[in-house]
Amino acid sequence: MKRTLALWLGVLALSLTPAFGQAPAASQAQAMGKIHGQITNPSGAPQTTGSVSLSTDGGHTAKYTFPVNSAGQYSGEAAPGTYMAIYRQPDTPPDKMVDSFNNVKIVAGEDTLQDFDMSRAEFVAKLPEETRKQLEDMRKHNSEALKANEVIKHLNEDLRQVNEDQKEAGQAQQLAQQQLGANASRADLEAKEAEIKTAKYTDMETLMTKDTAAKPDASILWAQLGQAKLGLKKYDEAETAFKKALEVDAASKKPNPEIVGMADAGLGEVYARTGKVAEANAAYDAAAKANPAKAAMYLRNEAVIFFQAGNGDAQVAAAQEAIKTSPDDAVLYYLIGQGLVQKATVDPKTQRIVLPPGCADAYQKYLELAPDGPYSADAKGILQQAGEKITSSYKAGRKK
Repeated sequence: MKRTLALWLGVLALSLTPAFGQAPAASQAQAMGKIHGQITNPSGAPQTTGSVSLSTDGGHTAKYTFPVNSAGQYSGEAAPGTYMAIYRQPDTPPDKMVDSFNNVKIVAGEDTLQDFDMSRAEFVAKLPEETRKQLEDMRKHNSEALKANEVIKHLNEDLRQVNEDQKEAGQAQQLAQQQLGANASRADLEAKEAEIKTAKYTDMETLMTKDTAAKPDASILWAQLGQAKLGLKKYDEAETAFKKALEVDAASKKPNPEIVGMADAGLGEVYARTGKVAEANAAYDAAAKANPAKAAMYLRNEAVIFFQAGNGDAQVAAAQEAIKTSPDDAVLYYLIGQGLVQKATVDPKTQRIVLPPGCADAYQKYLELAPDGPYSADAKGILQQAGEKITSSYKAGRKK
């Protein structure tokens, strides 16, 4: 039968040798000494079973026996003297031993360290050739696993840093105000905000470019690289990174909805900012479908980004779609109003603006949901210019 490493201790049990230790000279009544140590098997892992005995007749009889615990350690007390320390497995025959050390001295009032490191060269040299080969294969595998774990550790550290950079990029306006103070001009604040964002997204890009090269099969790294490229307005490169994230995730054994949602939403933003409305709509819809828990956020962001891109029609359509998921999100109604007001005309007789259908209703709904919201003054101003009476009532069924 082919041996396995699980059997190595059994096949290596050594016959007892003549006694080398000397009997303790002191009586049991005198002060005792202590002994402790670690048992390590040939693979380098703790050996968590068996016992260690102290013998004065070459291992034929045991003066003291100490069990090995689940951490591969043993400890105990013994009378002062010189012993042979013997390690045995639970199934080692009484006339056999797995490992031993001669001339182990126990001194009264002292604690002696005696490890059994069976990964040492002289012990491994006594193992059968097949067992030695298995050990070498195991060590090679463990070494590769340790290297892989080290890579994962660094990647996780980089991802934490990227998340922090992305958070600070999102807070660039506040950070700029903190750095420049309350008296800074608007131009200086905007310049500082852009500077902070560029620095943070560049740091993200550097880390994720390095990490995607180190571990190209990790979809989260590609998704975060896409976010960095997007922040730097490198839209073509961002599109490539997000598509790679989706490709890698699809090839994995367990696709991650969070990453798929992030990548699809990232593609949606790329397309929205480059005027590809149909592609943007499809990408955001895919994000919402992939990760329903964040569907409302994705659809809201779509409307906001079309607003930032200056595409009023797409902005209105996206906000109306988002309302189906978040009917009480005041900002969505404001975005509808802002998109529609671009089509307002001026009455030549009264010189008042004439709002297109649905525009006033959208502003009224915004004010109903957020009467003191950040855009309430703007919404009220437009309604007043159009001669509209500001009211808190709103008919949900009316066409906008």
